[in-house]
Amino acid sequence: MQQRPLGRSGLTVSRLALGTMTWGHDTDPDDAGAQLKSFVDAGGTLVDTADVYADGEAEAVLGTLLDAMVPRDELVIVGKAGVRATGPRRRDGSRGHLLHSLDITLRRLGTDHLDVWQLHGHDPHTPIEETMSAIDYAVSSGRTRYAGVANHSGWQTARAYTWQQAWPGRAPIVAAGFEYSLLDRCAERDVLPACASLGIGTLPWSPLGRGVLTGKYRNGRPAGSRAASPQYERFVLAYLDPRCSAIVEAVVTAADGLGVSPAQVALSWIRDRPGVTAPVIGARTVDQLEEALRTEDLPLPEEIWRALDDVSAIDLGEEHY
Repeated sequence: MQQRPLGRSGLTVSRLALGTMTWGHDTDPDDAGAQLKSFVDAGGTLVDTADVYADGEAEAVLGTLLDAMVPRDELVIVGKAGVRATGPRRRDGSRGHLLHSLDITLRRLGTDHLDVWQLHGHDPHTPIEETMSAIDYAVSSGRTRYAGVANHSGWQTARAYTWQQAWPGRAPIVAAGFEYSLLDRCAERDVLPACASLGIGTLPWSPLGRGVLTGKYRNGRPAGSRAASPQYERFVLAYLDPRCSAIVEAVVTAADGLGVSPAQVALSWIRDRPGVTAPVIGARTVDQLEEALRTEDLPLPEEIWRALDDVSAIDLGEEHY
């Protein structure tokens, strides 16, 4: 698999990332192990996780596979903290919560460091100096090699980056994660331009539009799908409107013409978008993952790439000076 630099850092990562959000919940440890093996065998190196995935079980499952299946130093592990699964405070960027969460993450993973540690969301109630001091301490103490943000707007990303750049010796922000797909291109309004300007690597999540771009919802909600689950129904319903349906039909048409799957077309489109470092693939099964990995040899013809760009385009708004 092709490797790419993560922003302006010295870190190089595979151009597809393996997501673990379903591990320990929809994906059992054996299937998770099969996913990791297929990913590494294909040349993948970048694995994304978070302390709240399956209430910590995703990290625990990944921890059982490190060294037992693949040497720890052959992977680039991205972890996240700053979101609480329960309680009145959904976002918590306090120094105490972040560092406590990081120590628990490292214990679950059975490692002494993360390669990249991201703030999982913007906390408007904690001063930025407190939040970023936790990032600095995590890097200076060796608990993580690099720092990043996830689910931050463009101005929030730029603020965190600028704060870290203001004084020498602070840990720079090198990566940003956010939702991005043919069905949701809002990141092009502010987040992607901010990252491009500042040299921040990007790790888009849900590149298949929460599964809708696979085409499986064209004729209803299949049993066992997220749209048929009370827990995830609302997560998918946002992308079952007429606009998204038209985009899905365009993807299906392109896939039929190329003799590949709709998922492969959608992944190839986002993988090669300007400013994208590595889309995060959140497969539930090894078959889904292996289908996605076959996009490595699938560059989209320019006319298809442009047609999908046109059918999914959004109004970027006007610049104000």
